[in-house]
Amino acid sequence: MTGSKPAIPREWLVPLVLFATPVAAGDFDLASLDLAALIECRANVPAYNGLALWLAGEPDVGQTLGWKEAASGNPFLRQYELPAPIHVFGRDTGTIVFTATGPMAVLDGIAAPELARQLDVPATVSTPDKFLGEKVVAESSEDASGVSLATRITLNVSTVESHPGRTLAGCSYTLDVK
Repeated sequence: MTGSKPAIPREWLVPLVLFATPVAAGDFDLASLDLAALIECRANVPAYNGLALWLAGEPDVGQTLGWKEAASGNPFLRQYELPAPIHVFGRDTGTIVFTATGPMAVLDGIAAPELARQLDVPATVSTPDKFLGEKVVAESSEDASGVSLATRITLNVSTVESHPGRTLAGCSYTLDVK
């Protein structure tokens, strides 16, 4: 981490991975990492879980992946500058953030409402100061040994005060255990 910037605690990534798959950090294959697919909700939960668990245990993501952690200005976002841009949602970006539930691209040059329209993501909040849209991509539930697991994958488009003039778009992978 850089400086005294608050960041998403690595342990926030762990609850999802503890129940969804038996993937261990040592089992994650960096060659299988498709960051664009994870951001665009084209990956499955085990793929995200593998990355999340690996990130939670990786002491130096920058050295391993070439990502440079940057101050996000937001305690709920862990931001990285990538060594080369990735192509997501028809655009290139060199900046990503991780929320507690998944990766998002930080995009310039498109307003959040316009990107949401292009991606068919309905707005849940749309004001001059804030935009938040969410579309459910996949939902499932199962009962195993008296435990109910509900998985929900959503595509999200939003604005945040810490990133004025920029649009965040990405995938949320959540698991509710009851």
